[in-house]
Amino acid sequence: MATTAPGANAAPLDPFWLSLVVGCAALGAWSLAGTEDRAVWAFEVLPMAAVLSAFAYRRRHFRYSRLAYGLLAWFFAIQCVGGRYTFELAPFPTAIRDWLGLERNPVDRIGHFFQGFVPAIVLREFLLRRRGLVRGPTLFLLVAGCCLGFSAAYELLEMAVVLIFYPEAGPEWLGMQGDPFDAQWDMTMALGGAISAQLLLARRHDRSIERAIARAAG
Repeated sequence: MATTAPGANAAPLDPFWLSLVVGCAALGAWSLAGTEDRAVWAFEVLPMAAVLSAFAYRRRHFRYSRLAYGLLAWFFAIQCVGGRYTFELAPFPTAIRDWLGLERNPVDRIGHFFQGFVPAIVLREFLLRRRGLVRGPTLFLLVAGCCLGFSAAYELLEMAVVLIFYPEAGPEWLGMQGDPFDAQWDMTMALGGAISAQLLLARRHDRSIERAIARAAG
Protein backbone atom coordinates (compact mmCIF):
# COMPACT_ATOMS: atom_id res chain seq x y z
CA MET A 1 0.00 0.00 0.00
CA ALA A 2 1.26 3.46 -0.87
CA THR A 3 1.70 5.87 2.00
CA THR A 4 3.37 9.17 2.59
CA ALA A 5 6.96 8.82 3.72
CA PRO A 6 7.44 9.25 7.47
CA GLY A 7 9.91 12.05 6.89
CA ALA A 8 7.82 13.96 4.36
CA ASN A 9 7.73 17.72 4.67
CA ALA A 10 4.60 19.36 5.96
CA ALA A 11 2.11 20.19 3.23
CA PRO A 12 1.05 23.80 2.75
CA LEU A 13 -2.35 24.74 4.08
CA ASP A 14 -4.72 24.25 1.18
CA PRO A 15 -8.14 25.96 1.21
CA PHE A 16 -9.89 22.80 2.40
CA TRP A 17 -7.57 22.34 5.38
CA LEU A 18 -7.59 26.05 6.21
CA SER A 19 -11.40 26.09 6.22
CA LEU A 20 -11.44 23.20 8.70
CA VAL A 21 -8.96 24.92 11.02
CA VAL A 22 -10.83 28.24 10.97
CA GLY A 23 -14.21 26.56 11.26
CA CYS A 24 -13.20 24.42 14.24
CA ALA A 25 -11.61 27.38 16.01
CA ALA A 26 -14.79 29.42 15.50
CA LEU A 27 -16.96 26.56 16.77
CA GLY A 28 -14.82 26.14 19.86
CA ALA A 29 -15.02 29.85 20.64
CA TRP A 30 -18.79 29.90 20.05
CA SER A 31 -19.27 26.90 22.32
CA LEU A 32 -17.15 28.31 25.15
CA ALA A 33 -18.76 31.75 24.96
CA GLY A 34 -22.26 30.35 25.42
CA THR A 35 -21.72 27.65 28.02
CA GLU A 36 -23.05 27.97 31.55
CA ASP A 37 -20.91 25.15 32.95
CA ARG A 38 -17.25 25.24 31.96
CA ALA A 39 -16.55 21.89 33.60
CA VAL A 40 -19.09 20.22 31.31
CA TRP A 41 -17.69 22.18 28.37
CA ALA A 42 -14.18 20.96 29.14
CA PHE A 43 -15.33 17.34 29.39
CA GLU A 44 -17.24 17.50 26.10
CA VAL A 45 -14.96 19.67 23.95
CA LEU A 46 -11.36 19.48 25.11
CA PRO A 47 -10.78 15.75 24.46
CA MET A 48 -11.88 16.14 20.84
CA ALA A 49 -9.85 19.33 20.53
CA ALA A 50 -6.80 17.35 21.64
CA VAL A 51 -7.57 14.67 19.05
CA LEU A 52 -7.81 17.27 16.28
CA SER A 53 -4.53 18.84 17.41
CA ALA A 54 -2.82 15.45 17.26
CA PHE A 55 -4.14 14.83 13.75
CA ALA A 56 -3.01 18.30 12.67
CA TYR A 57 0.48 17.67 14.03
CA ARG A 58 0.72 14.22 12.48
CA ARG A 59 -0.34 15.57 9.10
CA ARG A 60 3.29 16.36 8.31
CA HIS A 61 4.04 12.63 8.52
CA PHE A 62 0.81 11.05 7.32
CA ARG A 63 -2.09 12.78 5.62
CA TYR A 64 -5.50 11.18 5.90
CA SER A 65 -8.15 11.58 3.23
CA ARG A 66 -10.28 14.69 3.11
CA LEU A 67 -13.29 12.59 3.98
CA ALA A 68 -11.67 11.52 7.24
CA TYR A 69 -10.64 15.05 8.17
CA GLY A 70 -14.08 16.41 7.28
CA LEU A 71 -15.80 13.84 9.47
CA LEU A 72 -13.48 14.62 12.38
CA ALA A 73 -14.43 18.30 12.07
CA TRP A 74 -18.11 17.34 11.96
CA PHE A 75 -17.77 15.33 15.17
CA PHE A 76 -16.00 18.27 16.81
CA ALA A 77 -18.98 20.44 15.85
CA ILE A 78 -21.32 17.98 17.59
CA GLN A 79 -19.18 18.08 20.73
CA CYS A 80 -19.22 21.88 20.64
CA VAL A 81 -23.02 21.80 20.66
CA GLY A 82 -22.94 19.49 23.66
CA GLY A 83 -20.40 21.68 25.40
CA ARG A 84 -22.46 24.83 24.91
CA TYR A 85 -25.91 23.53 25.82
CA THR A 86 -25.28 20.03 27.29
CA PHE A 87 -26.68 17.23 25.14
CA GLU A 88 -29.81 16.98 27.26
CA LEU A 89 -30.75 20.62 26.60
CA ALA A 90 -29.37 21.00 23.07
CA PRO A 91 -31.91 22.57 20.69
CA PHE A 92 -33.95 20.08 18.68
CA PRO A 93 -37.21 20.86 16.84
CA THR A 94 -40.11 19.96 19.10
CA ALA A 95 -42.33 19.24 16.10
CA ILE A 96 -39.92 16.59 14.82
CA ARG A 97 -39.59 15.03 18.25
CA ASP A 98 -43.37 14.85 18.60
CA TRP A 99 -43.76 13.46 15.08
CA LEU A 100 -41.26 10.70 15.86
CA GLY A 101 -42.91 10.00 19.20
CA LEU A 102 -39.70 10.59 21.17
CA GLU A 103 -39.91 11.08 24.92
CA ARG A 104 -36.40 12.48 25.29
CA ASN A 105 -34.07 14.84 23.46
CA PRO A 106 -32.37 12.70 20.77
CA VAL A 107 -29.27 14.89 20.35
CA ASP A 108 -27.30 12.73 22.80
CA ARG A 109 -28.17 9.59 20.82
CA ILE A 110 -27.21 11.33 17.58
CA GLY A 111 -23.87 12.27 19.10
CA HIS A 112 -23.16 8.68 20.10
CA PHE A 113 -24.13 7.46 16.64
CA PHE A 114 -21.38 9.65 15.21
CA GLN A 115 -19.07 8.53 18.01
CA GLY A 116 -19.02 5.26 16.08
CA PHE A 117 -19.54 6.63 12.57
CA VAL A 118 -16.54 8.97 12.49
CA PRO A 119 -13.90 6.74 14.16
CA ALA A 120 -14.94 3.90 11.83
CA ILE A 121 -13.77 5.83 8.77
CA VAL A 122 -10.57 7.03 10.45
CA LEU A 123 -9.70 3.56 11.75
CA ARG A 124 -10.60 1.94 8.42
CA GLU A 125 -8.17 4.23 6.64
CA PHE A 126 -5.42 3.62 9.18
CA LEU A 127 -5.77 -0.15 8.87
CA LEU A 128 -5.81 -0.02 5.08
CA ARG A 129 -2.94 2.38 4.57
CA ARG A 130 -0.69 1.82 7.56
CA ARG A 131 -1.31 -1.81 8.47
CA GLY A 132 -1.95 -3.25 5.03
CA LEU A 133 -5.25 -4.94 5.80
CA VAL A 134 -7.36 -5.89 2.80
CA ARG A 135 -10.97 -4.90 2.27
CA GLY A 136 -13.39 -7.57 3.37
CA PRO A 137 -15.29 -9.06 6.33
CA THR A 138 -12.25 -9.10 8.64
CA LEU A 139 -11.65 -5.39 8.19
CA PHE A 140 -15.36 -4.65 8.59
CA LEU A 141 -15.71 -6.61 11.82
CA LEU A 142 -12.45 -5.31 13.28
CA VAL A 143 -13.45 -1.70 12.70
CA ALA A 144 -16.94 -2.25 14.14
CA GLY A 145 -15.56 -4.06 17.20
CA CYS A 146 -12.94 -1.40 17.90
CA CYS A 147 -15.53 1.36 17.66
CA LEU A 148 -17.75 -0.51 20.11
CA GLY A 149 -14.77 -0.88 22.43
CA PHE A 150 -14.01 2.84 22.13
CA SER A 151 -17.60 3.66 23.05
CA ALA A 152 -17.47 1.33 26.06
CA ALA A 153 -14.21 2.96 27.19
CA TYR A 154 -15.87 6.37 26.98
CA GLU A 155 -18.75 5.17 29.15
CA LEU A 156 -16.27 3.86 31.74
CA LEU A 157 -14.40 7.17 31.67
CA GLU A 158 -17.66 9.05 32.16
CA MET A 159 -18.49 6.82 35.13
CA ALA A 160 -15.06 7.44 36.66
CA VAL A 161 -15.39 11.21 36.26
CA VAL A 162 -18.79 11.18 37.95
CA LEU A 163 -17.60 8.97 40.83
CA ILE A 164 -14.55 11.15 41.46
CA PHE A 165 -15.84 14.68 40.83
CA TYR A 166 -19.66 14.48 40.96
CA PRO A 167 -20.53 11.60 43.31
CA GLU A 168 -23.95 13.07 44.13
CA ALA A 169 -24.92 13.47 40.46
CA GLY A 170 -24.69 9.85 39.36
CA PRO A 171 -28.36 9.41 38.33
CA GLU A 172 -28.29 12.73 36.48
CA TRP A 173 -25.10 12.02 34.53
CA LEU A 174 -25.18 8.26 34.03
CA GLY A 175 -28.93 7.75 33.69
CA MET A 176 -29.26 10.60 31.22
CA GLN A 177 -32.80 11.99 30.95
CA GLY A 178 -34.11 9.30 33.27
CA ASP A 179 -33.02 6.34 31.12
CA PRO A 180 -31.41 3.61 33.26
CA PHE A 181 -30.09 1.96 30.09
CA ASP A 182 -28.50 5.14 28.74
CA ALA A 183 -24.96 3.68 28.61
CA GLN A 184 -26.14 0.55 26.80
CA TRP A 185 -28.09 2.59 24.26
CA ASP A 186 -25.09 4.87 23.74
CA MET A 187 -22.90 1.89 22.90
CA THR A 188 -25.59 0.48 20.62
CA MET A 189 -25.80 3.76 18.74
CA ALA A 190 -22.01 3.87 18.35
CA LEU A 191 -21.97 0.34 16.98
CA GLY A 192 -24.77 1.24 14.59
CA GLY A 193 -22.78 4.28 13.48
CA ALA A 194 -19.66 2.21 12.81
CA ILE A 195 -21.62 -0.31 10.76
CA SER A 196 -23.50 2.42 8.86
CA ALA A 197 -20.32 4.33 8.02
CA GLN A 198 -18.72 1.29 6.44
CA LEU A 199 -21.85 0.31 4.53
CA LEU A 200 -22.63 3.80 3.27
CA LEU A 201 -19.22 5.37 2.72
CA ALA A 202 -16.80 2.57 1.84
CA ARG A 203 -16.64 3.34 -1.89
CA ARG A 204 -16.54 7.07 -1.40
CA HIS A 205 -13.86 6.59 1.25
CA ASP A 206 -11.77 4.46 -1.10
CA ARG A 207 -11.89 7.20 -3.74
CA SER A 208 -10.95 9.81 -1.15
CA ILE A 209 -8.00 7.66 -0.06
CA GLU A 210 -6.82 7.37 -3.68
CA ARG A 211 -6.91 11.15 -4.06
CA ALA A 212 -5.03 11.62 -0.76
CA ILE A 213 -2.29 9.27 -1.92
CA ALA A 214 -2.09 11.06 -5.27
CA ARG A 215 -1.77 14.47 -3.57
CA ALA A 216 0.95 13.14 -1.27
CA ALA A 217 2.88 11.67 -4.19
CA GLY A 218 2.58 14.91 -6.15
